[in-house]
Amino acid sequence: MSKVVVVGSYVVDLMSRTPHLPKPGETVLGGPFQMGPGGKGGNQATAAARSGSDVTFLTKLGDDVFGREALKHFTNENVNIDYIKVDPDQATGAALIEVDDKGENSIVVALGACGTITEAEVIEAEDKIKEADIVLIQLETSIEAIVTTVKVAKNHGVPVILNPAPYQEFPREILLDVAYITPNETEAFELTGIEVTDERTALTAAKVIYEQGVHTVIITLGSKGAYLYTGGDSGELIPSFTVEAVDTTGAGDAFNGGFAHAISNGSSVKDAMKFANAVAALSVTKIGTAPAMPYKHEVEALLAKAVK
Repeated sequence: MSKVVVVGSYVVDLMSRTPHLPKPGETVLGGPFQMGPGGKGGNQATAAARSGSDVTFLTKLGDDVFGREALKHFTNENVNIDYIKVDPDQATGAALIEVDDKGENSIVVALGACGTITEAEVIEAEDKIKEADIVLIQLETSIEAIVTTVKVAKNHGVPVILNPAPYQEFPREILLDVAYITPNETEAFELTGIEVTDERTALTAAKVIYEQGVHTVIITLGSKGAYLYTGGDSGELIPSFTVEAVDTTGAGDAFNGGFAHAISNGSSVKDAMKFANAVAALSVTKIGTAPAMPYKHEVEALLAKAVK
């Protein structure tokens, strides 16, 4: 079984449906309300575990009801919780999510405890990182945790996937030690200043990111799929699957968790992207983030159906 270590965020998702996303100063009557496990790190860990990987998750929670529910969730998902810290002085992070009738969303994240992961807390997990087939990180935690994770993984020759979301400034030199980077269109713009609207602009942005040091660039393009660039004059769009979307929240996390599983399990990059596209597509057919992540048999069924 492939071993995946995810270092990053956990926040509780507080989500409500709404006819439309509110304009500034507007109050919209919505509902129903739903609460569940989330955060980019938590979602990605759940997706990788449901895909079939042996997952260890490193994050930090508050000593509160949301934190206790998080530990229950990851235990139920067979995720190793040995490196999930509980901070008595911080609240568990929370995400305020609005989802409109078209499945589009607006999110505000208060990181709370998971935004305070320290260098020492990452180093505590060094033995587990050393054993991993892949390490997956995002930008939804402390820069200290991100930089330390890349350093520890590099020291042990373990490849790193960086999902640069949600975008915040970080030391660009770590990109030299990142094996795969998976921005969406918005994050690709933040990394390059190039607005990604189609395959041509995706190629232009991917070349700039490649020159920053990461030699496998994957720009996710929502329902269009994901664009792969590994050098040279051209890249390739790996198309997604056609589904009826009800909630797009967490689709990028589903892609990253699925990709981490597949690439750590020995798949080629293209095959791993196809698997990840299937995970992402299935995730948007359900409401929620971590609870919407599909299981391995569901992903394999969609892939088999696509081949026919």
